Amino acid sequence: MSFELTREHEEFRRTVRDFAEAEIGPHVARWDREHHFPVDVVQKMGDLGLFGLTAPEEYGGAGIAPEDGPFTSLCLAIEELGRVDQAMGITLEAGVGLGINPILTFGTDAQREQWLPELVAGRRLAGFGLTEPGAGSDAGATRTKAELVGDEWVVNGAKQFITNSGSAITSVVTVTARTGVSTSSTTGAERPEISAIIVPSGTPGFTAEPQYDKLGWHISDTHPLTFVDARVPAENLLGERGRGYAQFLATLDDGRVAIAALATGLIQACVDLCTTYALERQTMGGPIGRKQGVAFQIADLEVMLHASRLLTYKAAAMKDAMAGGRGPTAAEFKHAASIAKLYTSESAVTATRIATQVFGGYGFMEEYPVARFYRDAKILEIGEGTSEVQRMLIARGLGLPVE
Repeated sequence: MSFELTREHEEFRRTVRDFAEAEIGPHVARWDREHHFPVDVVQKMGDLGLFGLTAPEEYGGAGIAPEDGPFTSLCLAIEELGRVDQAMGITLEAGVGLGINPILTFGTDAQREQWLPELVAGRRLAGFGLTEPGAGSDAGATRTKAELVGDEWVVNGAKQFITNSGSAITSVVTVTARTGVSTSSTTGAERPEISAIIVPSGTPGFTAEPQYDKLGWHISDTHPLTFVDARVPAENLLGERGRGYAQFLATLDDGRVAIAALATGLIQACVDLCTTYALERQTMGGPIGRKQGVAFQIADLEVMLHASRLLTYKAAAMKDAMAGGRGPTAAEFKHAASIAKLYTSESAVTATRIATQVFGGYGFMEEYPVARFYRDAKILEIGEGTSEVQRMLIARGLGLPVE
């Protein structure tokens, strides 16, 4: 299995890079300052085909064959968007990974036909609601409930930190909820039955609360959600009843690789910005880049970049190989996804700290992009599974009985 990029992938990368530099770069500082979500640019991303990279042609997607690397293409797009702005990168990542893919993977034909065409075209967005005020990785702590009353699900509860959930073009949010109690066939112990329910925007009783005032990712759309007797048709059950959390875990492995791509784009931005600044900034009769104290830090950034990119591309290639019915097992892919996510996210946090140091006092000023990147980086160690969760999964993959 090779994870070298093809000529087509490199051409696609340049296309997305040109788009990001032309459509996002000139405006991103203002959008970040104003916490503005640029719907028009998101829809231009859709026109470019970015939301349809992993979708089949029947729903308006690119229909890329597994051997041609559709998931790798998605990671390249996220990386290039993230190189210019992390929030726009996560908008694509969440729109595809958490919005489109669960419906594409687990939905019925009717659900796919209803929701996917506009989502794949980028005209609309979808979110996925798992996290709650008291629950995230711990599915047993889920408090949101969905009761089947006649031919409707009645949803009550709350979700938090949900991306793409309350924008002007959000059409639907899939949420995990308790739908009953199941009994283990081996131990006899009872545990909550967690299912996934599709809740359209505008459903009475479903409210996207005011947007968070976040440390970073100011441009992305992120809301807490509340459900008070929100009623949706029984056929809005996504996938098998009681398999909602398992479905999300499968989706999460892809998301971890996509976050690794986002982190790689951030490290690339740090290398680019620091190299340029170190050649331009003059002190003591010459550029600061001639000082080992500066040059060696930038060299460390380059090492992080190459290692991050290779880990990300390897995991993405494994995903594409699996989709084609060849290559690694699901367990091997999960292991690679956690390794890529852990290393790249922690490296991105380190890279932005180094970049801020290289820029000195200017790095502390919001007029310079390194300040924005510094704020944006930390969430990479938290979202789609914290660093602690990744270490636990990696250890388990080695056969260690860690809890």
